[in-house]
This record gives sequence, structure tokens and C-alpha cells, in this order.
Amino acid sequence: MAKLGVITDGISREFEHALSVMNEFGLTQAELQYLWDKEVGDLSDAQLDRVQQLVKAHAVEVSCISRHIFGGLALGDISLSAPVYLAHLDALGRCIDMAQALDCQLVRIMSFKKEMILFGSQGAEEWNVARGAWEKARELIGGAVQIAEDRGVTLVVETGNNAITNSAWLACKLIDELGSERLKLLWDPANALYSTEAAFPDGYGALRGGYLGHVHLKDVAVDIAKATVTCRQFGCGQMAPYLGDLAAALAADDYAGSISLESVYRPLGGSFEDGFRASVGALKELFG
Repeated sequence: MAKLGVITDGISREFEHALSVMNEFGLTQAELQYLWDKEVGDLSDAQLDRVQQLVKAHAVEVSCISRHIFGGLALGDISLSAPVYLAHLDALGRCIDMAQALDCQLVRIMSFKKEMILFGSQGAEEWNVARGAWEKARELIGGAVQIAEDRGVTLVVETGNNAITNSAWLACKLIDELGSERLKLLWDPANALYSTEAAFPDGYGALRGGYLGHVHLKDVAVDIAKATVTCRQFGCGQMAPYLGDLAAALAADDYAGSISLESVYRPLGGSFEDGFRASVGALKELFG
């Protein structure tokens, strides 16, 4: 059975408060992204000690350390020796340190800045394809995977709506080509709506067979022609038609990993915590 949690800053960056709200709703899996005034990987030793104390006091587990490694970086400006790439690898190392201090097995990475067309033929390869982008992304992510192999942790690459791996199909293709057990999929099916990949059966069908490492769930309304995404209460947006099938499929496949509510919905005049409180009941009813 899946274990339910939340990305804690979707409730509050005040970590103790976020954990108290998690306890209120019986969520056990804390995904860490921003705590207090810092992103994971940048916490002081004293702050990390405080995180350890609070996690123990609130009886939760840390499901994933989620920094935006490689997020938004344009591939054309990067090489294996580029200072910005090395800086992101250094940040990855700090996130691995944090994960190991908190008995967490997963560290998130992103997959650089999205290119619209990666593959094509019969003329498209000449006029439309961002030639070499896929191969370069694979090489650069391979450097991070090597660090994960050396350190004994698992990286999860997210399906980001602004990333090279913007669908489950693309993320699984990357995992296949890199061929490492230390790289899994962090599936955010709502993000993949922006690449027109239906969460079920298409997205879920692509990731079956050992790819899945972690799940983000949220709900949105997507208008690609207008370059617009609007966050919705969970179960009230374009993910709604897929959620029952996804819950059934994950249960049938005995998925025992974590599912994080990505609490990015903020009702008009309200807060992100208000959005969390409006959404968590549907998460528990469907996936609990």
C-alpha cells in the first residue's frame, strides 16, 4: 500500500507547523524542499539537527529530498566542466548528505530546460529537432547518476512541465538509456498534462515495470494554446477523470512507495495551507 505525505512547504515553510498539520491529518511522509528561509541542501548544521529532532518528535519519515537540481538550466550553455553544472553537482552532494542524515533513500533531480522537439524524421530531423539536446541531457544526468551510485542513494527524475523529461514516456526512455538501478521516475502526472500525456492509461502504462520511485499528485487546469496553468483543488481539475483509475492501478500493482500531495493550490483570498486543507481529504479517500 502506498504511504501518503506532502511536500511540507506546501503547508508552510515553518517546518514544525507543517509537521503538526501533517499529524492532524495522519500523513506520515514528509517531502522536504524549502524549510524556513532555505532550500534543502543549504541548511546549516544547526538547522539540520533541528530537522532531525522535529522529524523524530512528530513521528514522520522523510520520503524525498527535493532540491531543483538542474531545473531550468538551458542545455546549450552547459558542459560537463561548466561551473554552473559543477555547482549543481555540489548541491546534489549536499542533498545526499541530508538524505543520509535523515534515513531517506530518494533525492530528486530535474532534467534541464524543456526543448519542444527532441526527435523526428523525414525532414523534421533537419528543420525541427533540437539536435543533440537529448544526448547532452543524458550525458549530464549520467554524471549525477554516477554520484548516486557511488553514494548508495537513488535519484528520482521528475516529469516537469518545463523539463526535458516532460512525460512518463520520456523519463522512462532516459532511465532505460542510462541503465542504472539508481535512477527512478518521480511521476507528476499533472505536469505531464502539459505535454498532452493522459495520466491513464498512457502515462501509467509507460512507467509500469519497475520505473516508479515516487509520486507527486496535484490538480490543475491546462490551456496549452494560451500557455496557462491554473491550480485546482485536488479532484476538481483535469486530473479528476484519471484519479480513480490511478488509485486502483497503484493498488493492483502493490506500489509501496510514497505519494506526496504537492499543495500548490491556493484558493482566492486564501493561503496554500487553506488549499492543502481543501485537498487532503480527497487524497486520503482515493489513495489511502
